[in-house]
Amino acid sequence: MGENVTTRGVDLLGLPTGTRLHLGDTAVVEVTGLRNPCAQLDRLRSGLLAATLGRDERGNLVRKAGVMGIVLAGGEVRARDPIRVALPPEPHRSLEPV
Repeated sequence: MGENVTTRGVDLLGLPTGTRLHLGDTAVVEVTGLRNPCAQLDRLRSGLLAATLGRDERGNLVRKAGVMGIVLAGGEVRARDPIRVALPPEPHRSLEPV
């Protein structure tokens, strides 16, 4: 399993391929595609994979997914560090599963 960053207030699934996320002072991650949670989560903590499923206000199943990215610049990332989103040049390409 790769490294994970939990975010709030950023529509990760709506970002185009090639978007750069600037985390904290120096870290930069380029978004490369969509990623669905896998069974490895339960090896980390039992029941974690089931926690990636939820329900909307009408009771419809909502699968919580994330994005895959590559680290362009390393750095220390702390809880509550700001995240700056830098979109790539247009035309934008939607994220696809990787």
